[in-house]
Amino acid sequence: MRKKITLIVSLLAVLLLSGCWDVTEPQRMYYVDGIGIDYKDGQYEIYMQIINFANVAKSEAPTPQAAPSEIGFAKGKTMEEAFFKLYRSIDQKVFWGHMTFLLFTEDALKNENAIPVIDSFLRHRETRYQILTFCTKEPIKDILLVTPLLNKSLTASKLSNPMHTKELQTFVEPVDLRKLIIDLNEPSHEVNIPSVAINKNWETTDGPTTETALTGFGIVSKNGFKGYLNDGDARGIQWMYDKKTRGDVTIKLDNKENDHLTVDLEKLSTEIKPIVKNNKVTFEADIKLNAIINGFEGKVSTDEIRKGIIKEVKKDIKKSYAGGLKIDVDVFRLSEHLYRKDVKTWKKIQKDGKIPLTEDTLSKINITVNKVNPGRKTFAETIKE
Repeated sequence: MRKKITLIVSLLAVLLLSGCWDVTEPQRMYYVDGIGIDYKDGQYEIYMQIINFANVAKSEAPTPQAAPSEIGFAKGKTMEEAFFKLYRSIDQKVFWGHMTFLLFTEDALKNENAIPVIDSFLRHRETRYQILTFCTKEPIKDILLVTPLLNKSLTASKLSNPMHTKELQTFVEPVDLRKLIIDLNEPSHEVNIPSVAINKNWETTDGPTTETALTGFGIVSKNGFKGYLNDGDARGIQWMYDKKTRGDVTIKLDNKENDHLTVDLEKLSTEIKPIVKNNKVTFEADIKLNAIINGFEGKVSTDEIRKGIIKEVKKDIKKSYAGGLKIDVDVFRLSEHLYRKDVKTWKKIQKDGKIPLTEDTLSKINITVNKVNPGRKTFAETIKE
């Protein structure tokens, strides 16, 4: 009798246990890694990059016969219509939980075209606020078909994980959907989105190859796309971030016509202070840096290096600020700094969330180089002539 009761209880327990009968097996799903968005002739053009996870766990020895990804294409009057057209040619369930980036063309960012796209991804229950955003002048399909160096998995690509190179250089800071929304909702209602280009500096034994590179910023406001700041015009922005960054400058040595020195810089802090006088606002920036010297020729002093660093960093900042003024962009978000520290003055002079900026608004740039590390205990040359 006791055995019968035990059997009945066991059967009831099995029946009452919640099962996973309605869960799709991982190998029976397609995983979206990134989405490209273009806008032409009144229609959204979408590119869906489906990643092959066969190479993810085997990054040291990828499966040669497995394609790293496939790109699907469709277009429609709305983004959702384009996706449903693409679904007709997909033979497995699509999982969006591993999506890592959105890539926009300039046309997709113009005239508020990007706003409904961003809103749609935020409303989808499988996507996250950590999705990274990029823009490009290149054809989206060409960008998405680029594979990482040495045929690594696409999860290690520049678009999927730009933080891999952050320890080398923080020239362009990644922007996810969370930061994009915050910056668009706060003064000056503009955001610097990293711009991506195809780099052709690499080769293999089979011939030239390509890689993606972050080359600057595309600036977007609530009203649409405002323009690009590329390479040289964008370099000063890294020194004006609130958080730590790492970069480099090349300085010309005193009294030496052709001698230059490249210095690694770690930005420790940046403080931007608004100065209000008679409802006129100017700003002072205080920047603290550490420097590391990789190699040099001849005799060089720390004072000479400090002087060169200060000159070049100031030049970078002024060039980025001037580039922003040309396209009516507050690249250093000075409007937000005033809003945070003196909202009464900000309300008096702001227009559509921005304060008027001139060449003299950024009135003073103070740069302090705390340490100059020669990499060794002395500034003497390692190899003497």
